[in-house]
Amino acid sequence: MYNFPIMRKVIIVLILFLGAAFVYLSFGELESILGTLRQGNFWFVLLGILIQLGWIFVTGLTYLSIFRLLGLQGTAYELSLLATGANFVNIVAPSGGMGGVAVFIADANRNGQSPGKVLIATVLYLFLDYIAFLSVLTLGLIVLFRRNDLDLGEIAASAIMFSIAAGLGFFLYLGSRSPNLLGDTLARLARLVNRVAKPIIHRDYLSEERAHEFAHEMADGLKSLPEKPHSLAIPILFSFANKALLISVLLSTFMAFKVPFSAGTVIGGFAISYLFLIVSPTPAGIGIVEGIMPLALSSLHVPWSQAVIITLAYRGITFWIPLGVGAIAFQILNRETKAE
Repeated sequence: MYNFPIMRKVIIVLILFLGAAFVYLSFGELESILGTLRQGNFWFVLLGILIQLGWIFVTGLTYLSIFRLLGLQGTAYELSLLATGANFVNIVAPSGGMGGVAVFIADANRNGQSPGKVLIATVLYLFLDYIAFLSVLTLGLIVLFRRNDLDLGEIAASAIMFSIAAGLGFFLYLGSRSPNLLGDTLARLARLVNRVAKPIIHRDYLSEERAHEFAHEMADGLKSLPEKPHSLAIPILFSFANKALLISVLLSTFMAFKVPFSAGTVIGGFAISYLFLIVSPTPAGIGIVEGIMPLALSSLHVPWSQAVIITLAYRGITFWIPLGVGAIAFQILNRETKAE
């Protein structure tokens, strides 16, 4: 028999240890970012930080609107904690996003909510987020095309982005139309995971029978969506607000360092950096965005030295602040679980 409370404590300690190790290994980068931010205009840097904190709250509001749509319970504060805690787990313990989903599922089990509906909420959040970003990406690609800066790498990455969004859309469609087919798909995935995990743990890691039950729970949550499509308007608006806030952070960094810009430069720079953040094989685009973003900005006629400064400042605000808040959120969620 497995002692699940002890296993859970071990996993939490491991995640916190990985978080501390990640910060330690990135200490040099943190010093560079802090040094860069000190050189900027204090008020515009502070504005960027406040906008980023507002982005975290808007993320919670987006989840709240989706939870209410699916008949789930929650508050903006609770869901902001869950979203930032899940982001922290995804970065320090990369698992293809499954670690973050597990944070939501664990909270659903603790609060007596349907795990299937909560999974649908996380997938729907991602799908709407990608739809909002694809709109911005289209504008960014138009900017690059008009400036003759669109290359094969950006086209290929955009194609991957469209494919990911289409895959999520198909997953949602499949769940709303055929729970049995979705259950078969999840069961096949569970079977694949079991084949990989069984030589290590000597037992099935996932239940294929539970996969079918899970699919029906997800289908129940999706049934109401075609009946009231207008109710998706609020989550969609929040998703677009999410992207507008991140663009505003980039704009504030340009202003903090007095770098000349145009609307096309800001939108194009954001679109390419966020595109490679999503399609990057590393969590949150670590190491990839820092290399791609200066190239994208310089291709948009930002001097190289200033493009590097903008990248360091922007990533300092949009990556490290959510990571720090996520670490705090993860500990708060852990304490609340212990209290219960």
